[in-house]
Amino acid sequence: MLDRIAIMGAGSLGTIFGAFVSKAGRQIDLIDANKEHVDALNANGARVVGNLDMLEPVKALTPDRMEGAYDLFIYLAKQTSNGVCLPQMKKHSHDKTIVCTGQNGIPEGAVCEVFPEERVFGSPVNWGATLLRPGVSESTTAAESRKFTLGTVLGPVTPALLEVKSILEIMCPVEISENLRALRWAKLLINAAYSGLSTVIGGTYGDVSDNRRAIECAVRVGRECIRCGVAMGISIESLRVKNTQTDNIRMYDFSTAEEEAECVEIAKSLNEVSRPLVASMLQDLRKGIKCEINAINGVVVDAGRKYGVSTPYNEAVVRIVKMKEAGEIPVDSCPLDMMPTEL
Repeated sequence: MLDRIAIMGAGSLGTIFGAFVSKAGRQIDLIDANKEHVDALNANGARVVGNLDMLEPVKALTPDRMEGAYDLFIYLAKQTSNGVCLPQMKKHSHDKTIVCTGQNGIPEGAVCEVFPEERVFGSPVNWGATLLRPGVSESTTAAESRKFTLGTVLGPVTPALLEVKSILEIMCPVEISENLRALRWAKLLINAAYSGLSTVIGGTYGDVSDNRRAIECAVRVGRECIRCGVAMGISIESLRVKNTQTDNIRMYDFSTAEEEAECVEIAKSLNEVSRPLVASMLQDLRKGIKCEINAINGVVVDAGRKYGVSTPYNEAVVRIVKMKEAGEIPVDSCPLDMMPTEL
């Protein structure tokens, strides 16, 4: 039984999920390095605003206050914190502890360097949130569009996976997949395309959709992701999943100018749920902290180099975002002239 549960990295997403689990009467510790946030959660409860209205008492603590071993970690810290968070979780685990990572990118590899593969699950998060201030998180995805996807690193559906599913379902529906690798790559594609361009132009997903040059670049970023996935042995068909940005990832797989023009028109029709979303990378840059560009578009660039796939659009996104991170260009600038113009 997974009785002792912790959220490692209880920021915008973890605050909301922790509120739901606490409201259901389950034990859960919200662990975060931001002491001001932890203090606010303990003093005032987890406050959720936006399209949710919740105020729920929770138990929060900083990592140095962790005691004993947990049965389950829901791992939501940014991958930039892996070097600190993974050893902390290992220190407070036992030989059956499960780590279910909801991080961006392809995070399971790093987790499996610390925990056995059979105890590592992946759960791409298909809903958004923004931490407005300590103790207060804004839900940016409507209830009907919120869901988790879930799978094991090794593939099979296990009793432990079903138990984790029952915990995640406290908040929203959970879709199980026996092909976590494809599930992750499909989510990475959406993050690389929309989060990447949102960060490049300093705007929302809707701003990306409304800017012809930006949405064209986003589609080309997605095309590079598709081609890297295929080179890795992930079929296009396995990437055809429902998600919050588009109903058909195949739209990113084009070969001619006519097909690309059609794909761009489809991509411009961003659903209303997604329009107000702001990339977490852009949120981080606005706060003056390091973002996850290496774990998102950087993963595509690395795959391209390894498998011989050209990725000029993802490379440009990485370059621009790192320039913003270094203060070489303003965070909210829109340097689309630095993106490639040729396929």
